[in-house]
Amino acid sequence: MAIFHPDLAAQPVPRYTSYPTAAQFHDGVGAAEQGQALAAIPAGAPVSVYLHVPFCRQICWYCGCNTGVAANDRLKRYEKALLAEIATVASLMKGRVIAVQFGGGSPNALAAPVLARIIAALRAQFDVADGAEIAMEIDPRAIQPCDAKVLAAAGVNRISLGVQTFAPHVQKLINRIQPFDTIMAAVDQFRGAGIKAINFDLMYGLPGQSVVDLTETIEQALLLKPDRVAVFGYAHMPSAIARQRMISDLDLPGAAARFAMSTAAHRLFTAAGYAAIGFDHFALPDDSLARAAADGEMIRNFQGYATQAGEAVIGLGATAISQFAGLIVQNEKHLGQWETAVNAGQLAGTRGVAVNADDAQRSDVIARLLCDGLVDVPEPLADALPHLAKHAARGLVRLHGRQVALTPDGWPYARLIASAFDAHLKAPQRHSKAV
Repeated sequence: MAIFHPDLAAQPVPRYTSYPTAAQFHDGVGAAEQGQALAAIPAGAPVSVYLHVPFCRQICWYCGCNTGVAANDRLKRYEKALLAEIATVASLMKGRVIAVQFGGGSPNALAAPVLARIIAALRAQFDVADGAEIAMEIDPRAIQPCDAKVLAAAGVNRISLGVQTFAPHVQKLINRIQPFDTIMAAVDQFRGAGIKAINFDLMYGLPGQSVVDLTETIEQALLLKPDRVAVFGYAHMPSAIARQRMISDLDLPGAAARFAMSTAAHRLFTAAGYAAIGFDHFALPDDSLARAAADGEMIRNFQGYATQAGEAVIGLGATAISQFAGLIVQNEKHLGQWETAVNAGQLAGTRGVAVNADDAQRSDVIARLLCDGLVDVPEPLADALPHLAKHAARGLVRLHGRQVALTPDGWPYARLIASAFDAHLKAPQRHSKAV
């Protein structure tokens, strides 16, 4: 079992779903740079598409996503604007789409026929590869009886269910009531419709949650045999996220309990035959993420661990983030302003960061360390290595020349260890705890 280091576990550190991180975004990057990056993608080059749906039927208190309560008129306007943005981006970008991800919020705040129309528009206007993975996050509480059949017919082939916890008292404290039977029915419905790849999102560090609660949740989840599971640590930042003020600091587990939950998840899933993927994912051996990890081909982007991205990830929708080789750009966050821009045939990028050669090199080192647990540090970044000596002394990393390898004890602290290569990190900043 990994060793608990309280001084390390409680340190705030980025999740490194990009580098530079969102903390470095500024308004000096916008639609002009976004258009240039889209146009520079060669014809036929592989790309991924991410579509953001910033709505939920009900808001959960823990959530840090860009989302709001859905209303019918807002949903109709959003569909119209999203279709307009698809047309504009498709006219500029000639790459080939190899993967599509719907995220949120809760994409199924939009009715299944609406989601099917959006997928049809993607296929009609982009060059979507045969066999492309089309994945969608789903709120199990909002599933309608025919949703699975409609989405399967539209080509959705992977579903990610927001489970979080099965403990009723924890569900009450986070405003997300969904019994085990609700999740089981959702799994049965999607598998019955032919969507065999099922992901679960679980969380630890939630208010009122204990190691026993998480253990029981995982034992119940294993009965449904999801193909892939993410176990995220709750990031409590009420000063920045108003809805989290509904959660009392007094209800939150301490650093030692959070660490115990994290290590319990690792023990339970690996004992059940799942491969440990990075520091917070688990997958059955035949899942595409497990295969990518085993082959050293796993990547990390704004969706977390992923199997493929191609030359760029193209974000569509309000607040969506696009990642290009030399640029990261985020769409307008304000829903009305985003709608106005895309309905006028304009791109919606309003902030981001240019990625220079040093950033790109650091990004690769951080990504390989978080994905593979092993990296050969290029000579220009060797000045970061002395900062890892303190971690090596605790047995969290092995250093051999310019090679850095995480030990089994080091994986829980992977993000903190990777932060040694972050040239932009300044304290204090708002980030989630290391564990």
